[in-house]
Amino acid sequence: MLKAMTFQGLPGQQRRPGALDCPGSPLKFRTASEAESEASMSEASSEDMVPLPEAQVAQERGEEEASKKKKKPRGLAHMFNIFTKGKKKKWQSGSTEPAGNPEAKPGPAGRLPTVEELKADLERGQLEAAGPLMLLERELQAAAAAAGGTSEEELVRRQSKVEALYVLLRDQVLGPLRRPLEAPPERLRQALAVLAEQEREDRRVAAAEPRPSALVATRPRHWLQLWQRAVAQEAEERLGRPPAAAEGLSEAERTFLCMGRTMKEDLEAVVQRLKPLFPPEFGVVATYAESYHAQFAAQLAAMAQFELCQRDTYMLLLWVQNLYPNDIINSSKLAGELQGVNLGSLLPPKQIRLLEATFLSNEVASVKELMTRALDLESQRWAQDVAPQRLNGHCHSELAIDIIQIISQGQVKAESITLDLGKQIKHMLLAELAAFLRSYQRAFDDFLERCKQLRNYRANVMANINNCLSFRISMEKWQAPQDPLGPLNELKSHGFDTLLQGLFWDLKPLFKRLTQTRWAASAQTLEEIVSTVEARLPEFSELRECFREELLELVHVHLVKEYIVRLSKRRLVLKTAEQQQQLAGQILANANLIQHFCTQNGSPATWLDHALPTLAEIIRLQDPSAIKIEVATYATWYPDFSKGHLSAILAIKGNLSSSEVKSIRSILDVHTGAHESAKSLFSLIKVG
Repeated sequence: MLKAMTFQGLPGQQRRPGALDCPGSPLKFRTASEAESEASMSEASSEDMVPLPEAQVAQERGEEEASKKKKKPRGLAHMFNIFTKGKKKKWQSGSTEPAGNPEAKPGPAGRLPTVEELKADLERGQLEAAGPLMLLERELQAAAAAAGGTSEEELVRRQSKVEALYVLLRDQVLGPLRRPLEAPPERLRQALAVLAEQEREDRRVAAAEPRPSALVATRPRHWLQLWQRAVAQEAEERLGRPPAAAEGLSEAERTFLCMGRTMKEDLEAVVQRLKPLFPPEFGVVATYAESYHAQFAAQLAAMAQFELCQRDTYMLLLWVQNLYPNDIINSSKLAGELQGVNLGSLLPPKQIRLLEATFLSNEVASVKELMTRALDLESQRWAQDVAPQRLNGHCHSELAIDIIQIISQGQVKAESITLDLGKQIKHMLLAELAAFLRSYQRAFDDFLERCKQLRNYRANVMANINNCLSFRISMEKWQAPQDPLGPLNELKSHGFDTLLQGLFWDLKPLFKRLTQTRWAASAQTLEEIVSTVEARLPEFSELRECFREELLELVHVHLVKEYIVRLSKRRLVLKTAEQQQQLAGQILANANLIQHFCTQNGSPATWLDHALPTLAEIIRLQDPSAIKIEVATYATWYPDFSKGHLSAILAIKGNLSSSEVKSIRSILDVHTGAHESAKSLFSLIKVG
């Protein structure tokens, strides 16, 4: 994934692929200490051969420069020339004994090789000399322990020669280990065998009971630690190389992309090529992983000390919480190998929490700013009378899409760090979305009030109503609480009122005619009302289907409501049952006409089916008990049907006594519950 990873930049920018390209050659494992050690060997003199513990080698190197200023050194080669002058080598180094074996047989004459012979072999890179050298070291230790043997001065002189040989051997051993992938496998195995034997000898000497000796203690030599330090230096060099240029990425992004790719590729090379050659006790994979991890963590810690921009804060968290643990440590080729290596996090938990808090604050502020900017641009288009786009025959606005993308991108960014951070930012972004929707509603209401004369006024109203669907779908997907939907419902309601205002104004005089003609021509008047509505329906065709249905439901409610208003004007009093039955028939016919027309054109308001027919039945019935039953049933369908509304209807029945009217009205005192589909109807009708 690292090679194809992307970084999301600042809001408004597109993500760019960030291939982990960085300059440099494959893993070589060479450090500056190698050249230093080689130089020190060629310049050391016989006077410098005072034996010191191997653990002090590093400290001595720092002091060499000062000593070089005091006297001109003579090299080890000169010293060994003195040793070998006038002597003929009796032991050849072409032994076939394994490297690092202290039990290796001595030379042909049954003796150990001389210092001069071992020096020559080591200079030729023959690591087989390690075994005889260790025997020579042990022989020297035995001579020092023997009472009344060799003089102290002679012992010190012989130890100096042995230690000079160990310096040669150390560089011959550690040299291939500094460049393990370049060394021939057989040479690497020999070096590792010698190193392992030296570690065993360190442990043997440490476990032995110390004896008084004129010799300086030289063990443990800690060559394994020298190798481990060389690995750490190589990790620092490899991960510290400057990255290649990459368009669209910040310097920090390029740096960490390069570091990530380098670390992953180097560790894979260690697993595939070095692990089979190294002894298990060396923990070669763990050594490299820990060194690279420490260097990676140091780079991140240094970066985290500065005040980071929003983009780099996100990038830093992305690496710490996601890319590094998932795409490097738990990658397919490394997960099994690093399972037992406790690398930990790149940053301490407290610092991660601070960075996360900063990220959340930055991201929420950015989302808020982007949403505000989007609304400002949209409001300017309304005021400038810019026609909305048309999409599939509907008026379309990009505002909802823009806002949804802004919110989604903010959450995706947080989730790309951790899922928990995604949950945290979700609540914060939904709160910002709710605030935005309130601002959106206020801006829309201002547009409705100020821009009525613009040519594209109605088209922009429909575009904004259509926006509500995209918002609603997204909020349901996000499982947002219902509260943020309030401003959307208000926006939609105000939009519908604006669109229907002209139609309802045209219908007002037609409904007045119902009472003026004593309902004699109610069928003809109602047909004219329906025809007027039908002629205006194309004006709403650019609404989305679901909103056309909602608008037709409002028309349906308006027709039924106005019909009941005219019926309740108390101007019609019928004293005979025949007259009441005739009016009931007219109401029922009108109800069927309204219901058929509205349903056919998409109104989903089936809850209005009982509104007029039941009133017609109340007017037709003559038995007070039967009327009570109808009234009780009617109240379950329309809980806002009050005694005042009932009184207005009963006033039409001029043959009811006041006691009968009172008895029928009392049925509404009994609460019988409301039907599940009950909605407000009579609360829209004022009586009295």
